[in-house]
Amino acid sequence: MTTTPGSNSPSAPAGAAGPGPGPAAAWAGGGAAFAGVLMAVSGLFSVLEGIAALARDEVYLPVGDYTFRFDLTAWGWIHLVLGAVVLVVGVGILKGAPWGRTAGVVVAALSVLFHFLWLPYQPLWALIAIAVGVFVIWALCTDRPGARL
Repeated sequence: MTTTPGSNSPSAPAGAAGPGPGPAAAWAGGGAAFAGVLMAVSGLFSVLEGIAALARDEVYLPVGDYTFRFDLTAWGWIHLVLGAVVLVVGVGILKGAPWGRTAGVVVAALSVLFHFLWLPYQPLWALIAIAVGVFVIWALCTDRPGARL
């Protein structure tokens, strides 16, 4: 520690940041920004997934007796609409919109739910989308924008 000329109180060394957010806040802030990017990309992929289901029913595997079985046209519209909403909310998070974090948690939870129901059609992609949704929810719930200032 050094003292500034003319004062008896020690000052922080040159280059030290002083009291501020810890590494956990930095991780959460970076995670929230990454969550916005993931939501935008995931939304775009869901839109494409919906278009594929609407365009050609042969793209996805036929599902046998499944409790949550819907027509592929219905799944196409679900993914198309949900993907567009996820994309818009992801862009809102990246722009720092005040509604973005809350809407992001709600939309990511809906995305996780619908991809769980979509599991028999595309198991690997559904599991990846569920993992992305869980990360997005965690990142948006642990980020505290006021703590980073």
